[in-house]
Amino acid sequence: MRTEADLNRIAKEIINAAIAVHRVIGPGCFESAYVACLAYEFRKRGIEYQMKVPIAIQYEDLAVPRAYEADFIVREDIVVEVKATSSLGPLDARQLQTYLRFSGCPLGLLLNFGSLTLREGIKRIVNNFPEGGTTHVPYERSGTDSVFVDKD
Repeated sequence: MRTEADLNRIAKEIINAAIAVHRVIGPGCFESAYVACLAYEFRKRGIEYQMKVPIAIQYEDLAVPRAYEADFIVREDIVVEVKATSSLGPLDARQLQTYLRFSGCPLGLLLNFGSLTLREGIKRIVNNFPEGGTTHVPYERSGTDSVFVDKD
């Protein structure tokens, strides 16, 4: 498993790629357009990812192999879920929490390209995140929602 510093560094790379896409495309497109552009940006930046990753669930003796589908899993540790709505709601966060729980990934990023600025549309969710120090500081949006960005 990667360290907290590794995960934060990778999350920053993902967010920077998403911001680059949002600066060119802006809000107002369908989610599928942002997913394709983000995949292209990941490839340009050398960010290793899987796209449309099936997530299985187990209920008692029943296995459901494709119960969910994550937009991206980056470097086998970070689930990235893309949205294109006017605002994120509690259901969006619960969806990502479910993906994290069943995939076993320690970190998830919810990226809402429908926001006026992407920074307003980022939600970071952790699941069994490794302990340790961080060089990132929380960027408060509203209430308890926060993302981590460098001070520079």
